[in-house]
Amino acid sequence: MAWGTPSRERRVLKAGHSSIAVTLPKPWAEAMNLHPGDLIVFDQNDDGTLYLKPAPVPGAVSEVVPFLVQARSFDTPGVLERLVIGAYRVGHDSIEIRTDVPLVPDRLEELQGAARGLLGVSIVAQEPNRIVLQNFIDPSKYGLPQLVQRMRMILVAFLEEMEELLRRRTRSRRTTAIEEEANKVLALLVRQLFLASRDWSLARRIGSPDPRQLLEWRVVVHALEELAGLYGGALGALNEEAVTLSQTTAVALSGYLPEVKTELKAVVDALMHPSLDRACEVYNAMARLSEGAMLPSNGKAGGANRNAARPVSHLLLRGAGCLSLLAEVAIDRAVAAGTDTILVEAT
Repeated sequence: MAWGTPSRERRVLKAGHSSIAVTLPKPWAEAMNLHPGDLIVFDQNDDGTLYLKPAPVPGAVSEVVPFLVQARSFDTPGVLERLVIGAYRVGHDSIEIRTDVPLVPDRLEELQGAARGLLGVSIVAQEPNRIVLQNFIDPSKYGLPQLVQRMRMILVAFLEEMEELLRRRTRSRRTTAIEEEANKVLALLVRQLFLASRDWSLARRIGSPDPRQLLEWRVVVHALEELAGLYGGALGALNEEAVTLSQTTAVALSGYLPEVKTELKAVVDALMHPSLDRACEVYNAMARLSEGAMLPSNGKAGGANRNAARPVSHLLLRGAGCLSLLAEVAIDRAVAAGTDTILVEAT
């Protein structure tokens, strides 16, 4: 941000016997309402840059201004829920709903469901024409690597539930619970990215020391969102055909799913622990996984088997594409880290 386009250069000055100092741009100091004697706080990034901001005033209580949603009435199902989720994802802590016409029981239930579906959110005030939801999560306590690892566990749960369904040929009862958990973690991941983009100090504390890495994290989160939707869809399709699945389809999928689980864990490990050698190994494995050679052939399937095999195979192959994208990010991270080198043989 340009504050009157001040000079980008400042000469380092001697201050006292052993200290040095640098002046602050006047337009920036005025915009921050800084005066001689005021305190500033700084955060040092790994690349040597400093992030400065005015220090909080001791004893001052920051007023939380709620995100206000006001309308005459809310008649369309789903609108209120999506507004609350959107406000949470972009970082609002307090969300206030006001209406001229009192909310009907269905809309109240919708808001209660939205609160239950978001980590750390509760309804703190409820009146016929006014409801306030409050988030109580401290963002600094939820690191991006830890949340990505949690998503890996949820995605593995999708795959294991598919395996269990194929073994028992009975419908899964855990589909909804797994999907709800995935939505909670994904919403918190997006929220963390929004908050970190506005606070470099927070970005550093939750696992992104260089703010430029936030764009990379967004790619990772988007791929995880896609995977959750694809695996949830595949589990749903298998649920529909659980009783009528042919032996051929069950055997083919049972052989493919363990490989997907193995490579999913390997990709996330390569993301969290950058190594060029490991990242290239995972990337090559993703190429083999994307071929889907072990998946049931739609052309040879017939009847109910074809109905189940086609959507499940398609969704799992698209999931392999998402894993390939994550493998590419793992290579980028390893190259940026510059911790090792490998020899690539020409073919």
